[in-house]
Amino acid sequence: MKKLIWTTLLVSGLAGVMAQSASAQQDTEESVKKKSTFGIDNGLISISINGKDSTTKAKANHGRFMGGITLTRLDIGFSRLIDNGSFSLSDKNEFLDYTGGKTSTVSFDVLQFGYRFDPHFKIYIAGGFDWTMIRLKQNITLKKNSPTMEYDQEPIVFSKNRLSNSYVHIPLNFELRTKENTHGKRFYFVFGPEVAFLLNGKVKQVSKERGKEKFKDDYNFEPFRYGGSLRIGYGGLGIFTKYYFNDMFTTTAQKGLKNMAFGVTLGLN
Repeated sequence: MKKLIWTTLLVSGLAGVMAQSASAQQDTEESVKKKSTFGIDNGLISISINGKDSTTKAKANHGRFMGGITLTRLDIGFSRLIDNGSFSLSDKNEFLDYTGGKTSTVSFDVLQFGYRFDPHFKIYIAGGFDWTMIRLKQNITLKKNSPTMEYDQEPIVFSKNRLSNSYVHIPLNFELRTKENTHGKRFYFVFGPEVAFLLNGKVKQVSKERGKEKFKDDYNFEPFRYGGSLRIGYGGLGIFTKYYFNDMFTTTAQKGLKNMAFGVTLGLN
């Protein structure tokens, strides 16, 4: 997971540097009309069909379809568990007590298709990947294939005890943006619903006695997740928040335990 995150950040950084030399070649009215394009927008990479959804001063007064392969909307932030409306965990969920500063989320989109009605409004559906990583405080090991989230209390101290999940997410976004300013940048307001499908769950533990250990299971994570997101940004940088409406786990004891996330977005377009 760390390797994927660092690779993504490296690609984003390199793309940002390349964007400086590519600024003279950004979209013109003619490039918008091409059937397929490759470009670098807001420091992240985009490969589009039916014309790139430009953030330059190219005119786009007429509605048009847009979409293709993209590496954008990279969300990096923190996750919080909400136990029936409270940020404090109930007694039955105390075993999931976590370190807030080390409980994180990472997600990004790799595909998008939509329709731009005018320079200020766009609707699009996207596809990408999402990770939530919960740094557990207690020295426990969740049992695999347990229908009730049973766990063993360990006699050792873990320097890392992380419960994580990964999803394929499919957001439907509504984007509002202002006119470009003299610096060629805009303010963005993006919101919409999202559904996601579980890929897997994982526990990663590190201790002096056992070294590094990894265990894969679904750990009763909800196989189908739905919620909504909101992003506000300027240029290629923004902030986001996400809230998932259904429970985080399928178990009866964890009923009402939900997940939210917030943080920084790189690559708004």
